[in-house]
Amino acid sequence: MSVPNVAVVILNWNGKELLSRFLPSIVRSRYPNLQLIVGDNASSDDSVDFIRSNFPMVSVLVNDQNYGFAEGYNRILQQVDADYYILLNSDVEVPENWIEPVIQVMETNERIAAAQPKIKWQKDKSKFEYAGAAGGFMDSNAFPFCRGRIFDHLETDNGQYDDAKEIFWAGGAAFFIKRKQWEETGGLDPDLFAHMEEIDLCWRLKNLGYQIAYCPGAEVYHVGGATLDAENPYKVFLNFRNNLIIMQKNLPAGEAAWKIAMRMTIDFIALLQFVLKGKFKFARAVNKAHYQFVKSRKRTAAKRGKTQIPYAKLTGVYPSSVVWAYFIKGIKNFSQLKNFQ
Repeated sequence: MSVPNVAVVILNWNGKELLSRFLPSIVRSRYPNLQLIVGDNASSDDSVDFIRSNFPMVSVLVNDQNYGFAEGYNRILQQVDADYYILLNSDVEVPENWIEPVIQVMETNERIAAAQPKIKWQKDKSKFEYAGAAGGFMDSNAFPFCRGRIFDHLETDNGQYDDAKEIFWAGGAAFFIKRKQWEETGGLDPDLFAHMEEIDLCWRLKNLGYQIAYCPGAEVYHVGGATLDAENPYKVFLNFRNNLIIMQKNLPAGEAAWKIAMRMTIDFIALLQFVLKGKFKFARAVNKAHYQFVKSRKRTAAKRGKTQIPYAKLTGVYPSSVVWAYFIKGIKNFSQLKNFQ
């Protein structure tokens, strides 16, 4: 039986410091049929020369300009021939055997299109990390959260999420996907630029009948926030805008209308909270996100797929509000969410 060809692809933009820090662990990865690739988004630093001089085993593909995260990856992966793609952030440290356990899980079921390993915090490896943790989920209002991370609360990994599980979305920090399904869906949506593009892709895959898997038999360590800091208003803008866009793209038409209205109401409450806390740049970011979403609704509508499965029937959807659970009921850990394990 042949071993699938796997390409680890890191998208880089002026990331020499991160590459010098984390490429040494990546090149030590153990897998019998592996390509290591850095896709460069027209960096203005000397990161490309640095890679070619210090890591000759790593191939370098260069975009002609900075296309952002989503379109940058789309253009690079058009040039990569492999059975599996692993989209790996440049700020991720990996142990030697982090690839094969995930590929083995994906090979057992042709309906598994994408997957993630356990994603932990590089600064404190006892804790889960924000962008993926032990698998991504969505609540009834399309708020994303994770096993091991609800909003800003990170759980300590005590083995409580060591069961392999079908999830809603796989974290973009270490995103495994079969090439066939990547090409079937068209990859990432470039209009999202960055943030939630992996959730959108997973949602589109689920609407096509595919599964997203979490594999606890492998783990990686993500720094997080290396591209856009959590306190950056632009990140707030992208998160609020993109969440609405992916709802419009992926929800059935009847659900989309009222769920988006509900979600925008909740967002407005968040805007008021930012105002009361004196975070006026964040409040403006939410307002701008709503404006840009409404402005782009016709463009977004044209991207809707032929199939949208009713939201509640999708695996990985919490049937209640994670906002209510976290802020009103004080639930901090995923395991405390009732009727949802």
